[in-house]
Amino acid sequence: MRSVIGWAAACAALVSSSVSLAADTAPDQVRFEENAVTATLTGLAGDPDAGAKAFVDRKLGNCLACHAVKSLSKEQFHGDVAPPLDGVAERWSPAQLRAIVADSKAVFGPDTVMPGFYSLKVGINVRKDLVGKTILTAQQVEDVVAYLATLKD
Repeated sequence: MRSVIGWAAACAALVSSSVSLAADTAPDQVRFEENAVTATLTGLAGDPDAGAKAFVDRKLGNCLACHAVKSLSKEQFHGDVAPPLDGVAERWSPAQLRAIVADSKAVFGPDTVMPGFYSLKVGINVRKDLVGKTILTAQQVEDVVAYLATLKD
């Protein structure tokens, strides 16, 4: 009886994880309309705290390498290559922020230095173990967007 219950629990976990994965929009299926992505990439709300962590994590977003944010002044190495993000929530809607984070080149054009964090169009000479992978997951994009939505003047 125990093995049947264990097997049923394992099947339920597998179905549950498949359902959550099925909800993610694939990078090549993200729909850009007028420089915005209105639909969430996951069907779930973003977590601003998790977004702030991805934003400063040098192995994930590393957004501070180019952007400055006053509320993150305790973090080192704020960049000045891109505009400061203080007040970004008043300049861009969440749908516009989602488009910019997912694939900035689709919004700003191919010459922008900002990478597409949820795009497979990453250029040439990609490290072999990273081919076909995005910088951020769909949920991390939603989390970063939720964080950016908190940055008001």
